[in-house]
Amino acid sequence: MALPPSASLFERIWYVFFRVICGAVLIFLIAPILIIIPLSFNAEPYFTFTPGMLTLDPDAFSLRWYKDVITNGMAAPEDPFSFAWLLDSWQNSQWIHSAKNSFFIAICATALATSLGTLAALGISRANMPFRALIMSLLISPMIVPIIITATGLFFFYSSIGLAQTHLGIILAHATLGIPFVIITVTATLASFDQNLSRAGASLGATAPTVFFKITLPLILPGVIAGALFAFALSFDEVVTILFLAGFEQRTIPRQMWAGLREQISPTILAVASILILLSVMLLSSIEILRRRSEIAGRTGS
Repeated sequence: MALPPSASLFERIWYVFFRVICGAVLIFLIAPILIIIPLSFNAEPYFTFTPGMLTLDPDAFSLRWYKDVITNGMAAPEDPFSFAWLLDSWQNSQWIHSAKNSFFIAICATALATSLGTLAALGISRANMPFRALIMSLLISPMIVPIIITATGLFFFYSSIGLAQTHLGIILAHATLGIPFVIITVTATLASFDQNLSRAGASLGATAPTVFFKITLPLILPGVIAGALFAFALSFDEVVTILFLAGFEQRTIPRQMWAGLREQISPTILAVASILILLSVMLLSSIEILRRRSEIAGRTGS
Protein backbone atom coordinates (compact mmCIF):
# COMPACT_ATOMS: atom_id res chain seq x y z
CA MET A 1 0.00 0.00 0.00
CA ALA A 2 1.48 3.35 -1.03
CA LEU A 3 1.96 6.19 1.43
CA PRO A 4 -0.50 9.11 1.28
CA PRO A 5 0.96 12.45 0.06
CA SER A 6 0.51 13.89 3.57
CA ALA A 7 2.82 11.30 5.20
CA SER A 8 5.47 12.74 7.50
CA LEU A 9 9.24 12.23 7.13
CA PHE A 10 9.23 9.69 9.99
CA GLU A 11 6.43 7.71 8.33
CA ARG A 12 8.35 7.65 5.04
CA ILE A 13 11.53 6.42 6.77
CA TRP A 14 9.58 3.72 8.63
CA TYR A 15 7.85 2.74 5.36
CA VAL A 16 11.20 2.06 3.67
CA PHE A 17 12.79 0.48 6.79
CA PHE A 18 9.85 -1.89 7.29
CA ARG A 19 10.11 -3.17 3.72
CA VAL A 20 13.87 -3.66 4.01
CA ILE A 21 13.33 -5.76 7.16
CA CYS A 22 10.62 -7.81 5.43
CA GLY A 23 12.91 -8.40 2.45
CA ALA A 24 15.78 -9.48 4.73
CA VAL A 25 13.54 -11.93 6.61
CA LEU A 26 12.25 -13.34 3.33
CA ILE A 27 15.79 -13.87 2.01
CA PHE A 28 16.84 -15.45 5.33
CA LEU A 29 13.96 -17.94 5.07
CA ILE A 30 14.13 -18.97 1.41
CA ALA A 31 17.84 -18.56 0.53
CA PRO A 32 18.84 -22.01 1.92
CA ILE A 33 16.09 -23.55 -0.21
CA LEU A 34 16.73 -21.61 -3.41
CA ILE A 35 20.48 -22.30 -3.31
CA ILE A 36 19.67 -25.95 -4.03
CA ILE A 37 18.26 -25.19 -7.48
CA PRO A 38 21.41 -23.85 -9.22
CA LEU A 39 23.54 -26.51 -7.50
CA SER A 40 21.34 -29.20 -9.06
CA PHE A 41 22.63 -28.12 -12.50
CA ASN A 42 26.27 -28.67 -11.50
CA ALA A 43 28.13 -30.68 -14.15
CA GLU A 44 30.53 -32.00 -11.51
CA PRO A 45 29.64 -34.38 -8.65
CA TYR A 46 30.06 -31.70 -5.99
CA PHE A 47 27.70 -30.01 -3.56
CA THR A 48 29.44 -26.65 -3.99
CA PHE A 49 29.67 -24.02 -6.72
CA THR A 50 32.59 -24.82 -9.03
CA PRO A 51 34.75 -22.00 -10.49
CA GLY A 52 33.01 -22.57 -13.83
CA MET A 53 29.58 -22.04 -12.27
CA LEU A 54 30.73 -18.85 -10.54
CA THR A 55 31.93 -17.46 -13.90
CA LEU A 56 28.70 -18.67 -15.60
CA ASP A 57 30.60 -20.98 -17.94
CA PRO A 58 27.94 -22.94 -19.92
CA ASP A 59 30.06 -26.09 -19.76
CA ALA A 60 29.85 -26.01 -15.96
CA PHE A 61 26.10 -26.57 -16.06
CA SER A 62 24.43 -29.85 -16.97
CA LEU A 63 21.19 -31.82 -16.74
CA ARG A 64 23.08 -35.03 -15.90
CA TRP A 65 21.62 -35.28 -12.38
CA TYR A 66 18.07 -34.84 -13.66
CA LYS A 67 18.80 -37.62 -16.18
CA ASP A 68 20.17 -39.72 -13.32
CA VAL A 69 16.82 -39.39 -11.55
CA ILE A 70 15.30 -41.35 -14.45
CA THR A 71 18.14 -43.77 -15.27
CA ASN A 72 19.53 -44.69 -11.83
CA GLY A 73 18.90 -48.41 -11.36
CA MET A 74 17.97 -49.15 -14.99
CA ALA A 75 19.23 -52.40 -16.53
CA ALA A 76 20.33 -50.69 -19.79
CA PRO A 77 20.41 -46.89 -19.33
CA GLU A 78 22.71 -46.36 -22.35
CA ASP A 79 20.34 -47.97 -24.86
CA PRO A 80 18.66 -45.66 -27.41
CA PHE A 81 15.41 -44.05 -26.34
CA SER A 82 12.51 -46.37 -27.15
CA PHE A 83 9.46 -47.97 -25.57
CA ALA A 84 11.70 -50.68 -24.10
CA TRP A 85 13.89 -47.95 -22.56
CA LEU A 86 10.85 -46.29 -20.99
CA LEU A 87 9.61 -49.65 -19.70
CA ASP A 88 13.04 -50.35 -18.22
CA SER A 89 13.00 -46.97 -16.47
CA TRP A 90 9.43 -47.44 -15.20
CA GLN A 91 10.20 -50.87 -13.76
CA ASN A 92 13.78 -50.50 -12.50
CA SER A 93 14.63 -46.86 -11.81
CA GLN A 94 15.02 -46.43 -8.05
CA TRP A 95 13.74 -42.87 -8.00
CA ILE A 96 10.74 -43.66 -10.18
CA HIS A 97 9.96 -46.62 -7.94
CA SER A 98 10.07 -44.25 -4.97
CA ALA A 99 7.97 -41.65 -6.80
CA LYS A 100 5.30 -44.24 -7.60
CA ASN A 101 5.17 -45.24 -3.93
CA SER A 102 5.05 -41.60 -2.81
CA PHE A 103 2.15 -40.69 -5.09
CA PHE A 104 0.21 -43.90 -4.37
CA ILE A 105 0.57 -43.56 -0.59
CA ALA A 106 -0.08 -39.80 -0.61
CA ILE A 107 -3.21 -40.06 -2.79
CA CYS A 108 -4.72 -42.90 -0.74
CA ALA A 109 -3.84 -41.24 2.59
CA THR A 110 -5.27 -37.92 1.35
CA ALA A 111 -8.56 -39.52 0.29
CA LEU A 112 -8.91 -41.25 3.67
CA ALA A 113 -7.87 -38.21 5.71
CA THR A 114 -10.16 -35.88 3.73
CA SER A 115 -13.20 -38.14 4.14
CA LEU A 116 -12.74 -38.75 7.86
CA GLY A 117 -11.57 -35.20 8.61
CA THR A 118 -14.56 -33.64 6.83
CA LEU A 119 -17.01 -35.86 8.71
CA ALA A 120 -15.33 -35.01 12.00
CA ALA A 121 -15.43 -31.27 11.23
CA LEU A 122 -19.14 -31.47 10.40
CA GLY A 123 -19.82 -33.17 13.73
CA ILE A 124 -17.72 -30.73 15.74
CA SER A 125 -19.37 -27.73 14.09
CA ARG A 126 -22.84 -28.73 15.37
CA ALA A 127 -24.07 -26.38 18.07
CA ASN A 128 -25.38 -29.23 20.26
CA MET A 129 -22.13 -31.21 20.15
CA PRO A 130 -21.12 -32.07 23.76
CA PHE A 131 -17.48 -31.83 24.89
CA ARG A 132 -16.63 -30.09 21.63
CA ALA A 133 -13.34 -28.59 22.87
CA LEU A 134 -12.16 -31.91 24.34
CA ILE A 135 -12.98 -33.86 21.17
CA MET A 136 -11.31 -31.20 19.02
CA SER A 137 -8.17 -31.40 21.16
CA LEU A 138 -8.05 -35.19 20.84
CA LEU A 139 -8.57 -35.10 17.07
CA ILE A 140 -5.80 -32.60 16.40
CA SER A 141 -3.39 -34.17 18.89
CA PRO A 142 -1.41 -36.02 16.15
CA MET A 143 -0.11 -32.65 14.92
CA ILE A 144 0.88 -31.62 18.47
CA VAL A 145 2.56 -34.79 19.70
CA PRO A 146 6.20 -35.04 18.47
CA ILE A 147 6.28 -37.12 15.30
CA ILE A 148 8.98 -39.42 16.65
CA ILE A 149 6.66 -40.47 19.50
CA THR A 150 3.76 -41.05 17.11
CA ALA A 151 5.98 -43.06 14.76
CA THR A 152 7.29 -45.21 17.61
CA GLY A 153 3.78 -45.96 18.84
CA LEU A 154 2.58 -46.77 15.33
CA PHE A 155 5.55 -49.07 14.77
CA PHE A 156 4.86 -51.21 17.85
CA PHE A 157 1.10 -51.22 17.25
CA TYR A 158 1.32 -52.04 13.53
CA SER A 159 3.99 -54.69 14.17
CA SER A 160 1.66 -56.49 16.55
CA ILE A 161 -1.17 -56.63 13.99
CA GLY A 162 0.96 -57.27 10.90
CA LEU A 163 0.69 -53.83 9.25
CA ALA A 164 4.35 -52.83 9.53
CA GLN A 165 6.21 -52.77 6.20
CA THR A 166 2.95 -52.72 4.24
CA HIS A 167 1.44 -50.03 2.04
CA LEU A 168 -1.78 -50.17 4.05
CA GLY A 169 0.04 -49.49 7.30
CA ILE A 170 1.82 -46.43 5.88
CA ILE A 171 -1.40 -45.12 4.32
CA LEU A 172 -3.20 -45.40 7.67
CA ALA A 173 -0.29 -43.73 9.47
CA HIS A 174 -0.18 -40.80 7.02
CA ALA A 175 -3.98 -40.47 7.14
CA THR A 176 -3.75 -40.22 10.93
CA LEU A 177 -1.25 -37.38 10.58
CA GLY A 178 -3.26 -35.61 7.85
CA ILE A 179 -6.70 -35.68 9.50
CA PRO A 180 -5.98 -32.76 11.90
CA PHE A 181 -5.12 -30.46 8.97
CA VAL A 182 -8.40 -31.34 7.22
CA ILE A 183 -10.39 -30.80 10.42
CA ILE A 184 -8.86 -27.36 11.00
CA THR A 185 -9.40 -26.07 7.46
CA VAL A 186 -12.93 -27.47 7.11
CA THR A 187 -13.92 -26.23 10.58
CA ALA A 188 -12.69 -22.74 9.65
CA THR A 189 -14.80 -22.86 6.48
CA LEU A 190 -17.86 -24.07 8.37
CA ALA A 191 -17.57 -21.09 10.74
CA SER A 192 -18.88 -18.86 7.93
CA PHE A 193 -21.40 -21.44 6.65
CA ASP A 194 -25.05 -20.50 7.12
CA GLN A 195 -26.70 -23.52 8.77
CA ASN A 196 -30.14 -22.12 7.79
CA LEU A 197 -29.41 -23.35 4.25
CA SER A 198 -29.22 -26.96 5.48
CA ARG A 199 -32.35 -26.50 7.57
CA ALA A 200 -34.17 -25.07 4.54
CA GLY A 201 -33.16 -28.07 2.43
CA ALA A 202 -34.29 -30.51 5.11
CA SER A 203 -37.62 -28.67 5.52
CA LEU A 204 -38.25 -29.14 1.81
CA GLY A 205 -37.93 -32.91 2.14
CA ALA A 206 -34.28 -33.50 1.19
CA THR A 207 -32.54 -36.37 2.93
CA ALA A 208 -29.37 -35.81 4.96
CA PRO A 209 -27.05 -37.12 2.17
CA THR A 210 -28.84 -34.92 -0.37
CA VAL A 211 -28.46 -31.84 1.84
CA PHE A 212 -24.77 -32.59 2.28
CA PHE A 213 -23.89 -33.24 -1.36
CA LYS A 214 -26.21 -30.59 -2.88
CA ILE A 215 -25.88 -27.74 -0.35
CA THR A 216 -23.16 -28.15 2.26
CA LEU A 217 -20.33 -29.71 0.25
CA PRO A 218 -20.37 -27.22 -2.67
CA LEU A 219 -20.14 -24.30 -0.21
CA ILE A 220 -17.33 -25.75 1.93
CA LEU A 221 -15.49 -27.31 -1.02
CA PRO A 222 -12.59 -24.76 -1.02
CA GLY A 223 -11.83 -25.62 2.62
CA VAL A 224 -12.09 -29.35 1.93
CA ILE A 225 -9.71 -29.10 -1.03
CA ALA A 226 -7.28 -26.94 0.96
CA GLY A 227 -7.26 -29.51 3.76
CA ALA A 228 -6.73 -32.29 1.21
CA LEU A 229 -3.74 -30.44 -0.25
CA PHE A 230 -2.24 -30.03 3.22
CA ALA A 231 -2.73 -33.75 3.88
CA PHE A 232 -1.19 -34.63 0.51
CA ALA A 233 1.86 -32.41 1.11
CA LEU A 234 2.35 -33.87 4.59
CA SER A 235 2.18 -37.44 3.32
CA PHE A 236 4.40 -36.75 0.30
CA ASP A 237 7.19 -35.14 2.38
CA GLU A 238 6.91 -37.24 5.55
CA VAL A 239 9.97 -39.35 6.40
CA VAL A 240 9.94 -40.21 10.12
CA THR A 241 7.12 -42.76 10.08
CA ILE A 242 8.50 -44.10 6.80
CA LEU A 243 11.81 -44.83 8.54
CA PHE A 244 9.94 -46.87 11.15
CA LEU A 245 7.28 -48.56 9.03
CA ALA A 246 8.56 -48.93 5.46
CA GLY A 247 10.49 -51.78 3.92
CA PHE A 248 12.23 -51.67 0.53
CA GLU A 249 8.97 -52.12 -1.40
CA GLN A 250 7.39 -49.13 0.40
CA ARG A 251 10.39 -46.82 -0.07
CA THR A 252 9.22 -43.26 -0.88
CA ILE A 253 11.11 -40.25 -2.24
CA PRO A 254 12.00 -38.80 1.23
CA ARG A 255 13.14 -42.30 2.31
CA GLN A 256 15.23 -42.63 -0.86
CA MET A 257 16.80 -39.21 -0.22
CA TRP A 258 17.57 -40.22 3.36
CA ALA A 259 19.26 -43.39 2.15
CA GLY A 260 21.13 -41.45 -0.54
CA LEU A 261 22.57 -39.03 2.01
CA ARG A 262 23.70 -41.87 4.26
CA GLU A 263 25.00 -44.31 1.64
CA GLN A 264 26.21 -42.11 -1.23
CA ILE A 265 26.56 -38.36 -1.66
CA SER A 266 25.17 -37.71 -5.14
CA PRO A 267 23.89 -34.40 -6.58
CA THR A 268 20.93 -36.43 -7.84
CA ILE A 269 19.42 -35.63 -4.46
CA LEU A 270 19.65 -31.93 -5.34
CA ALA A 271 17.78 -32.53 -8.60
CA VAL A 272 15.04 -34.42 -6.76
CA ALA A 273 14.89 -31.68 -4.12
CA SER A 274 14.47 -29.04 -6.86
CA ILE A 275 11.58 -31.01 -8.34
CA LEU A 276 9.97 -31.26 -4.89
CA ILE A 277 10.39 -27.50 -4.38
CA LEU A 278 8.55 -26.88 -7.66
CA LEU A 279 5.80 -29.27 -6.56
CA SER A 280 5.53 -27.52 -3.18
CA VAL A 281 5.23 -24.11 -4.84
CA MET A 282 2.40 -25.42 -7.01
CA LEU A 283 0.61 -26.85 -3.96
CA LEU A 284 1.02 -23.66 -1.91
CA SER A 285 -0.22 -21.56 -4.82
CA SER A 286 -3.29 -23.78 -5.11
CA ILE A 287 -3.95 -23.50 -1.36
CA GLU A 288 -3.66 -19.69 -1.49
CA ILE A 289 -6.05 -19.47 -4.45
CA LEU A 290 -8.56 -21.70 -2.66
CA ARG A 291 -8.20 -19.68 0.56
CA ARG A 292 -9.00 -16.46 -1.28
CA ARG A 293 -11.97 -18.08 -3.00
CA SER A 294 -13.20 -19.30 0.39
CA GLU A 295 -12.90 -15.78 1.84
CA ILE A 296 -14.80 -14.29 -1.08
CA ALA A 297 -17.50 -16.95 -0.80
CA GLY A 298 -17.77 -16.29 2.94
CA ARG A 299 -18.21 -12.53 2.38
CA THR A 300 -20.75 -12.89 -0.41
CA GLY A 301 -22.56 -15.94 1.08
CA SER A 302 -22.49 -17.70 -2.29
